Parts: sequence; structure tokens; C-alpha cells
Amino acid sequence: MQCSWKAVILLALASIAIQYTAIRTFTAKPFQMCPILTPVNCGLGQDAEAFEHVCDEYPYFTYNISRKTHILILATTRSGSSFVGQLLNQHADIFYLFEPLYHVQTTLIPRLAHSRNVADRRVMLGASRDLLRSLYNCDLYFLESYIKPMPTNHTTDKIFRRGASRALCSPPACDAFGPGESNIEEGDCVRKCASLNLTLAADGCREHRHVAIKTVRVPEVGDLRALVEDPRLNLKVIQLVRDPRGILSSRIETFRDTYRLWRIWRATGRKPYNLDLSQLTTVCDDFLSSVTTGMSRPPWLKGRYMLVRYEDLALNPIQRTKEIYDFLGLSVDKNVVDWIQNNTRGSNELLAKHKYGTVRDSAANAESWRLKLSYDIVDYTQTVCQQILQELGYKMVRSLEELKNMSLSLIEDKTFVPFL
Repeated sequence: MQCSWKAVILLALASIAIQYTAIRTFTAKPFQMCPILTPVNCGLGQDAEAFEHVCDEYPYFTYNISRKTHILILATTRSGSSFVGQLLNQHADIFYLFEPLYHVQTTLIPRLAHSRNVADRRVMLGASRDLLRSLYNCDLYFLESYIKPMPTNHTTDKIFRRGASRALCSPPACDAFGPGESNIEEGDCVRKCASLNLTLAADGCREHRHVAIKTVRVPEVGDLRALVEDPRLNLKVIQLVRDPRGILSSRIETFRDTYRLWRIWRATGRKPYNLDLSQLTTVCDDFLSSVTTGMSRPPWLKGRYMLVRYEDLALNPIQRTKEIYDFLGLSVDKNVVDWIQNNTRGSNELLAKHKYGTVRDSAANAESWRLKLSYDIVDYTQTVCQQILQELGYKMVRSLEELKNMSLSLIEDKTFVPFL
């Protein structure tokens, strides 16, 4: 079958176009992935020459030469992570996001709080790492794939706990509050700011010098290695830990349906035969694995990992906060100090009414589990979690009298500092 002259011409034109594209690809100047150092995008000064050598040795990586610090608070539920997140949220230079991985979890693994299935975990971790990398680059559009219903014109009112982020309640993301209103209540933000425009939120992200994200949906620090080793991110990890006895007590009070059998055990003194022990063992196993990795000081975590006990922070919030900021290379501004003073002197009655709030008597709350758990539950927890309790410097309770004696400290004087 013979080709018409029109077909021959079209084939010839297509061939020319392909050859032109190939020529352009192989002869054009390579894409400069290491940005050129200028006073605008880099404040390195004498370090500029060193970074030029880095570009020569690793031409295929984009280096974070602007020195923007990315921060990840790694925690588990009811460990004080909301409190620690707010310590960073108050800083004027930090763009803070509260649990963005919630959207990944509810989309990929619906109705499953902590999946132990290996396949589920791999899917969740892969998607979580991709989302975190995008968010640290202020690409908030990446979130849209996990928001239902899908945002229209990049606008949505389905962002989880949007009001927990000052940046998402302030210009350019929201113009509902005046410049002098620093203590914006989460509920007021949700009511007055209406839907969130992700384009404006991304603009706000780029205006901040640093990005901080809090998550309880990554089991251990080893799962973050790919992000920590990414030279483009300059990521630092703050791992928050808490006495497992305190975590269990808080979860029993907060997640009453999920932990109903634990409440029955506490009330009757008899352990239900069908008690879900993974609700306790998962916490201790993940803590042990993660802390073991961190305290072994692998080269890839050097200078990028800090272990913080919630109890230390609760008992001495200003000093411990300064240590955290020193690790991050940042100074504690007045907003942070004011917030600490206003949010660590509340009453436990207020805490009981607002389970997810941050206003509390932090020192009393740190060991309040001793008045809420029965001795047999405490004893069982200590048996199951003995190794991690010892590793983190938490003392064992040996009797009912000791359990109820709030004058005794169950925390060893062991300060965790950044692994440099």
C-alpha cells in the first residue's frame, strides 16, 4: 500500500521535530541544580566556596543553601506532642502544620488508627514521606490528593485542625484577624477564616524562614532516614517520648470507646480476656526501636536528632524549650515565652474539659497517671514495657503506696541533648 504525499510530509516533519528535541537535549547547558550563591538567596559568607565544591561533587542534588531549617516532631498520641508543636508554632519565623499525615491515613487506611499490617505500613510510609517532602518545599497542592471532597480551585474547608496553625489563621491565608491578635483560639480561626486557599497558604509558607510539622503517624525515626539524608531538606527530628504509663492513662481517659476494656479492668480489677494488648505493646515496641536507633548515633542522624522526655519539658518548660531551640539553631522569641507562661499554669479541671487543649498545670499533669491507674494495670505495664522504661530513665513503682505518693519523683535526672 502506497503512502500519500501528505502522509510522507507529516512523517518528515515529525522526524525533524524529534531530532530537534534530541539535539536540544544533548547540547543544551546542563540544568544547574545547585543554585548560584548570591546575597539574596544565601547568607553563607565564607562558606560559599565550600558549597561550590559540594555542587561539583554532587551535581544532581539541589542543596538547601538558603539554610532554611525543616523540623519534624516525631511522637505518638497522648504524649504531649500538641504542646511541643505549639512551642514551635508561636515562633514568628516558623510555618507550622498540625498532623498533615492525618489526611494520608484516612484516605489510604480508613478507620484504622495504627495498622500493624506490613503492606499497609509500607504504603502509608511511602505516601507520608512523599507528602512531607512536598510540604517542606511549600507545595501544599500535594495535599489535595488526600482531601475528600477534592478541593475546588485549590480551596477547602477540610484541613485537619487548621486552627492549630497560626500561619494558616494569619495573612495571607486568612485576613479575619488584626495584626495585634496573637492568641487566636482554634475555634475562632475555623469560624472566621472560612475555607483555606492552598495557594495563599503556600505563599505564606514561602514567607517563613522555617517549616515545622508535627506527626504521630510515623512509627519510628528509622522510617525517616530517606528524608533526613536528603541534602535539600536540612531536616532535624525532635523525638518526643513519654512514660508509657502516662500515655496509657491519657488514652483511657480520651479514647473512651477504643479503650473501654482497659476502663473495665481499672474499675473491676479483673483483666478482660479479649483485651487488645497491642494498644500498649505497640507504643513500647516503637519507642524502643526508635530510641535504640537514635541513641546508637548513626552517621545519618548526626546533629539531626534530639530526644525529649515530656516529663522534663513539663517540669521545666522554659529551660527545656531553650534547649530545643538551641538544637534547631534558633532563638526563643517573646511570643514563645509568653505562650509557655500562659499555658503551663492552668488547672486540671480545665484539662478535663478540653482533652486536646494545651492549657494545663504541666508539672502536675506529668505524673497524674499515678492517681488514675490501678496498681495492677501499672504493674502489668511495667512488665511489658520494662526495657524502654529503663532505657528512658523512668523508675518502677513497687507498691500501691508508692503509686499514690505524688511526692516521689519517678523520673531519673537524665537529660537528653542533641546528638551532635
